Amino acid sequence: MADLRMDGVKVLLVEDDALIALDIEDTLVAAGATVIGPYATLAAARQAARGAAIDLAILDIDLHGEEVFPAAAVLRERGVPFLFYTGRPDREALTSTFQGVPVCRKPLDTRQLMAEAGKLITLAA
Repeated sequence: MADLRMDGVKVLLVEDDALIALDIEDTLVAAGATVIGPYATLAAARQAARGAAIDLAILDIDLHGEEVFPAAAVLRERGVPFLFYTGRPDREALTSTFQGVPVCRKPLDTRQLMAEAGKLITLAA
């Protein structure tokens, strides 16, 4: 698989596990993306979703016991493509409110995660 390039793409990263966030951030930066975040709380994620200049987003669902869905709703309203990255893809909101949004199940190799995020780049164009 060729390395995915994300030159100039601004990616909002919401992840409450520092090691996972650092791994994803390093991979995004190596691909040429600009990382907005990472944000580890719902409040910070919502604020960034409302006002940051972003092209796409990678969202962990469980942020220290709070679900990221309110921030995802803001992104949807803004027309920003996003995917969920979660260890628990069994949430009802994923099959109702956010049906059709890509869901990557943790743990997933960061190269595979970038491939899924890369699919969103065409939506961001």
